[in-house]
Amino acid sequence: MKLNFLEFDSSEDAQGHGSFDAMASAAPAQLAALREEVQRVLGWAHRQFPGRRGALDEGGDWDYELQGVQEVATTLAADYDPDAGHLRLEPSATGAPRITLSLTLTGTPQFCDALRAEFGL
Repeated sequence: MKLNFLEFDSSEDAQGHGSFDAMASAAPAQLAALREEVQRVLGWAHRQFPGRRGALDEGGDWDYELQGVQEVATTLAADYDPDAGHLRLEPSATGAPRITLSLTLTGTPQFCDALRAEFGL
């Protein structure tokens, strides 16, 4: 399955346990697609490794951490006065909020291999 929003960076420890980190930010028009992609990845993990989610050092095969932030950008009117040598910044229109989601997946070598194969990582 191709992913359009989540671009994972991965690393492994000496035991072959892997960690996959992705962060994606979406404007309101793309939020549904980003949510669907995160749901697809986590749904796949729950279906393929049912009942095996948990901390790796406690015997789990995989685990995840998901965080979200909503940010509202306020445009700044910027102007420079050359006579005074002064930069003027004044808040103006507020833009639409953006949602940023961060997803970290960790897993055993078997989980990592299956994740790479499923999503072309």
